[in-house]
Amino acid sequence: MIRFAVVGTNWITERLIEAARHAPEFELSAVYSRTEERAKQFAEKHSIPHTFTDLEEMAKSPVCDAVYLASPNSFHKDQAVLLMKHGKHVLCEKPLASNTKETIEMIETAKANGVLLMEALKTAPLPNFQAIRENIHKIGMVRRMVAGYCQYSSRYDAYKEGTVLNAFNPEFSNGALMDIGVYCIYPAVSLFGEPSDVKAGGLRLESGVDGEGSLLLQYNDHEAVVMYSKITDSHLPSEIQGENGSILIDKIHTPEKVEIKYRDGTSEEITVIQDKPSMYYEVQEFINCLKAGKFESEINSYSVTLQTAAIMEKARKQIGIVYPADEK
Repeated sequence: MIRFAVVGTNWITERLIEAARHAPEFELSAVYSRTEERAKQFAEKHSIPHTFTDLEEMAKSPVCDAVYLASPNSFHKDQAVLLMKHGKHVLCEKPLASNTKETIEMIETAKANGVLLMEALKTAPLPNFQAIRENIHKIGMVRRMVAGYCQYSSRYDAYKEGTVLNAFNPEFSNGALMDIGVYCIYPAVSLFGEPSDVKAGGLRLESGVDGEGSLLLQYNDHEAVVMYSKITDSHLPSEIQGENGSILIDKIHTPEKVEIKYRDGTSEEITVIQDKPSMYYEVQEFINCLKAGKFESEINSYSVTLQTAAIMEKARKQIGIVYPADEK
């Protein structure tokens, strides 16, 4: 069994717990919250035996082996470094950090302390993303990827009424690119590696974060077009275009239906069954690494995480998004 603690008591943590309990090796042993009341409330709801309001105390505690970190983005680096220096393995919610400098420090800390650090980006470990990877050769030379994720945020209504919640607050290294644009960039990097050039544009809100934007990732023989938004919706699928056909993906962040359309007019559905909640697969990958004695995931690898972080940092600079964390 792998005894997990969770940091963060929001909806994404609840979703992770629900998914992770499908993994037989997962045991939920502790929760950290800034307030004792919230920690106890969350612990009671999810039958968690140990609560903490001091993160260093939890880091030193023998009651957990690994930590799922779901605090605001700007807290990830300091909290993960503290936990890893005390020997805890860390599954850190995406994006791993505010910028590349923090990402590098986290990776170096993991290596120095012999622990597993993995970005909790659910897409790449999904069976249907693996199906894309295994079948992409069928469409011939890839020439373009078009990936879009546009989802109107309920918090944008509060923003328009004058209340800036965490999702639109640069203090927490937030915004549309970091929150959902990453779901388009990460698969492109996972499939094709680091682009040779990045061009970005977007809408900078008065609060200092981006509401929506687009990127053009240039590769030697193809390009990836990324569109993301937290202030509009889109119902378009994503697509990988090759010289012999195209792969249609219903949702780039959580592929559930994947089909190849060939140039000769035929088609082939390559969808595979995903009978577990989508976040289960990232947890199982993390657990599999620990069971195998690996301190880096081959799927959500350090190189993919770091290259994705570098792309987002370049894009933010072009859009004019600067976080307090960038100036430290």
